[in-house]
Amino acid sequence: MDVHLEKLLADRGMTLTELSARVGITLANLSNLKNGHARAIRFSTLTALCDALQCRPGDLFTVRPLRPAGGRGADRGSA
Repeated sequence: MDVHLEKLLADRGMTLTELSARVGITLANLSNLKNGHARAIRFSTLTALCDALQCRPGDLFTVRPLRPAGGRGADRGSA
């Protein structure tokens, strides 16, 4: 998963500190999200971020395809 928080902030002329104050999320947690270290996000947090940034979840995140484990494809386990 790729996080586009830095680009959205730059496009809006907003700092991470300002976003933190607007949404009530700690600067440390926003920094973890921005740097791709967050393991999960609550829907309420996602909604607050999207409201503050005037964006949609798809603007904030994109999903990269997973590589198949062990070199096997979608037919894993079939004979």
